[in-house]
Amino acid sequence: MVKIYNLYIFNNAGTLLHYAEWNRTKQSGITREHEAKLMYGMLFSIKSTNKYALHFYETPTGTKFVLNTDSTAGKMTEFLKNLNSQIFVEYAVKNPMVDLSQPIKNDLFSAKLDAFIKGSSLYVS
Repeated sequence: MVKIYNLYIFNNAGTLLHYAEWNRTKQSGITREHEAKLMYGMLFSIKSTNKYALHFYETPTGTKFVLNTDSTAGKMTEFLKNLNSQIFVEYAVKNPMVDLSQPIKNDLFSAKLDAFIKGSSLYVS
């Protein structure tokens, strides 16, 4: 079981498409937009610490998924691939009402993402 803290989804231009959090107990003290810009900028320099692990998956189209978990998590690549194919593609890419050049504001997408994370055998609250 892994504690999942938060998830960022960026498009290929670096726009934050979606952000969600689950077990995050400490806030950064900066705006979500500023935090997302910092996360995007640090993707290639930050890996993990003894407090958390950062997991990264990039699709062939350039969509980037960044998942922060506790440090006990193993590889999360398959988990992120499944999140992409089962949630992002099905409820964002295939939805004509979702503009993938803008942040996703879709309740169904958010609900399906939350259910996917919380329904995973990896998730612990």
